Amino acid sequence: MDFDTDIHTSVPTNYGDWIQKFGETWKSQVSRLQARFSTAITEVRMPGEHPIDVPIIYVKKESIVGLLSFMKTEQGLEYNFLADLTAVDEEAEPRFEMVYNLYSMVSKARIRVKVRVAEGEEVPTIIPVWAGANWAEREVYDMFGIKFTGHPDLRRIIMDERWVGHPLRKDFPLRSYQLFTEPMEIHTELLE
Repeated sequence: MDFDTDIHTSVPTNYGDWIQKFGETWKSQVSRLQARFSTAITEVRMPGEHPIDVPIIYVKKESIVGLLSFMKTEQGLEYNFLADLTAVDEEAEPRFEMVYNLYSMVSKARIRVKVRVAEGEEVPTIIPVWAGANWAEREVYDMFGIKFTGHPDLRRIIMDERWVGHPLRKDFPLRSYQLFTEPMEIHTELLE
């Protein structure tokens, strides 16, 4: 099969054409979000207009908890599953993007919410909305150095706590390594 590289040409997936299947749902949901959070939403990118698979909503960091809570509980949206939480180092200003991939078990639709974060800025934790975000936020902190305001236990989760730097930053040396001749101290209070 020969596919055109034009972004307006649908690409078949295992689940069919997402724009045809969810296009009207996404438009309706994004309109509701824009009406409710008009000052918090800085940009919206829709499939078919941009080379993306699901809508991307850019939100001011101060509004992320309120917007995600609304998206999780509001009838007609019900994005009740946090499928993924990660970050991207853009090497531009603002440097990072926090990425929240959501899934609705009701409509079977997906949507992506992003927050632009400058170097040294903190993002509010979304643990009050999804308790499962705890470890994902720790991983983002460990790999990118982004801190989360209100996180109950923000410490490294993958790298040794003595590790200097954050390995998924684009300015981290590609062939860098750190050797530790002594084992890491055991925190017995965490074993209780």
